[in-house]
Amino acid sequence: MKNLFTLLTIALFSATSFAQENMAFQAKIDNRNGDTLFIRDNAGQIVQEIKINPKGMFQAQFPVKDGMYQLFDGEEYAQLYLKNGYDLSMTMDASKFDETIKFTGKGAKENNYLAEETMAEEKFEFDKVINLDAVNFNKVIAQKRTTDIDKMKNAGLDPNFVQLHQAYIERNLFGLQQYYTQVSANKALNNTMSASFDYENHKGGKTKLEDLRGKYVYIDVWATWCGPCRAEIPSLKLVEDKYHAKNIAFVSISIDEMKNHDKWVSFVSEKQLEGIQLMADKNWTSDFIQAYKINSIPRFILIDPTGKIVDADAARPSEPRLQQQLDSLLK
Repeated sequence: MKNLFTLLTIALFSATSFAQENMAFQAKIDNRNGDTLFIRDNAGQIVQEIKINPKGMFQAQFPVKDGMYQLFDGEEYAQLYLKNGYDLSMTMDASKFDETIKFTGKGAKENNYLAEETMAEEKFEFDKVINLDAVNFNKVIAQKRTTDIDKMKNAGLDPNFVQLHQAYIERNLFGLQQYYTQVSANKALNNTMSASFDYENHKGGKTKLEDLRGKYVYIDVWATWCGPCRAEIPSLKLVEDKYHAKNIAFVSISIDEMKNHDKWVSFVSEKQLEGIQLMADKNWTSDFIQAYKINSIPRFILIDPTGKIVDADAARPSEPRLQQQLDSLLK
């Protein structure tokens, strides 16, 4: 009897220890985008892959460090807060990803909070706020900070979650303020004369902005290594084709490093890129790039026939408002 009691005690202790040193996660996803879920840390490293089982469920037990993570289903992301000891179940319809995420089980409260906050952020009138004057913009940001933090602190959430998520809120607001500063600087360039360029043309020789006087000029600043830049290429080709007979020149300026010059040459040829294909002389530190304070790409610029800036941060080719603007200018 003593030995049996000892064995039961050991088994119970082992099961409790395992539960404390791991967490359990399961998900039932309708209209799923794939058969594998990926859980990534904030550095983008995959900490767990969860494959669908024969019953159509995603299930796994694994150890984690308390903190924020991302769930990636192959197409979209969701924020998670995970810690050992959690027993978390998720349901979702992937065709309505953010709108349908629900959690039950231990850890559900924090993760439902994140899901609900994601929906609230989508309703935040970002475009209106970014166009406010500085005084009113700062008022909105201050109010948003107070509202978001007070709501979180009054929700009865895990203290570690509150600490981590408050830092996340502050980072997001800081990023929004930085973006507002950049947008304001871009607006200040509108209706001023554009800086010039004089760069190598893929077809031979060099091309400068003054060569295009008398035409509107739509400039795409990009690089061969830039995924979002490449994603705009099909839309840019469509726009170029639509307006090829109009009074506008389409110029693509690569900021690839000179050591990748041949890669740029080959890429332009292989992808049959249209318009005027140029390569900046000093990548990010090229005079034209510096004049526009470009620190991320793709970046699009629209210049009028006199060389004056119409829009220092123009719409992307994939955005309908670009063609709306061009239609109004190229009558």
